[in-house]
Amino acid sequence: MNKFDLEERLIWFAVRIIELSNFFHKTVAGNHLNGQIVRSGTSPALNYGEAQSAESPRYFIHKMGVCLKELRETFINIKIIKYGKQTDNENLLDLCYTENNELISIFVKSIETAKRNNSKK
Repeated sequence: MNKFDLEERLIWFAVRIIELSNFFHKTVAGNHLNGQIVRSGTSPALNYGEAQSAESPRYFIHKMGVCLKELRETFINIKIIKYGKQTDNENLLDLCYTENNELISIFVKSIETAKRNNSKK
């Protein structure tokens, strides 16, 4: 996968998270989780853009780590939403769950590779 494919996946993931947020129940819990998931679910695309302009390998690894942290936060949020039945759109929730899990795997491997390549220098 090249960086442009990953960037597009992150953008579309953010779009799906925003779409999902429109289906949350209008409760205190639903509103809270809605705000959280919109922030953490859109953040990886933005931070990945910053990582692509990193001025050093160390900063690149840092920004990729921020992306991973936000993806993991989003993943837990999706589970809470699912278990707590905070949305009626199970199909979109499941799609976000699957994509989120795949993105986490990609970032774990990318960070490992970047660290390995940086240690060779």
